[in-house]
Amino acid sequence: MISVNTNIGAMAAIQNLRSTNSDMQTTQKAISTGKKVASAIDNGAVWTIANKMTSDVTAYDRVRESNERAGAILDTAIAATEAIMELLNEMKGKALAATQPGLSTASQGALNADFIQLRDQITNIIANASFDGTNMVGATPASAISLGDAAGANSITVAGANMSLGGAVVTVTGTSDVSSVANATAALTLVNASITNVGTQLATWGAGAKRFEVHRDFVSKLQDALNIGIGAITDADLSKESARLQSLQVKQQLGIQALSIANSSGQAALSLFRN
Repeated sequence: MISVNTNIGAMAAIQNLRSTNSDMQTTQKAISTGKKVASAIDNGAVWTIANKMTSDVTAYDRVRESNERAGAILDTAIAATEAIMELLNEMKGKALAATQPGLSTASQGALNADFIQLRDQITNIIANASFDGTNMVGATPASAISLGDAAGANSITVAGANMSLGGAVVTVTGTSDVSSVANATAALTLVNASITNVGTQLATWGAGAKRFEVHRDFVSKLQDALNIGIGAITDADLSKESARLQSLQVKQQLGIQALSIANSSGQAALSLFRN
């Protein structure tokens, strides 16, 4: 039926053209953003999941920063303790030499002066072994603490240790000297005990530093896995989108042509009334 009031062909062509244009907008958005789900409008459920995963990736950046800070604090403590160990090794040599009977007063005095300088340097090292205001080797030692997860529910802690003179680790006291054979013998015993204790503490902290490193690597890999997952559910396949765009462009052209043909039916109605 030919009608000028109801053009069924034109209506169908308009509907198809509108659908094609809508699909083209979606495809062009995917190509321009690189994402098939760029907002909640595209797919609310997928966007919510991706947003949560993105939030976790950002949170793990803070975990990594916390880990790096804790690692730096611990590295500072290890460096200070290694320096203390070197001093103890030198002090051992001085104390051992001072235990030799028959030393002249001058020699005994020289060894004692060196020993005291080395002993007091331990206190100077401890006073300067701070990172960001945290000192793991002082009289009241702090701990190196790192965030353990994105929720903030767990943490990794490496406890500090008092490296002060006369403590449980460095048993050499602030008054130890080698001014006599007797004093040197006593000091040598304390130095040997201190070397053993400091070595044990360094081993403990070395394991703690390795723990921080392992966790830092794990967090980095976890972030990579989350980013891959986000990409899998939100990123557009540009090869498919390109092919789809070309197809839609052809459909659009055909739709315009179909609408033009449908609109010409009114002219056919006029031809019926020509003489």
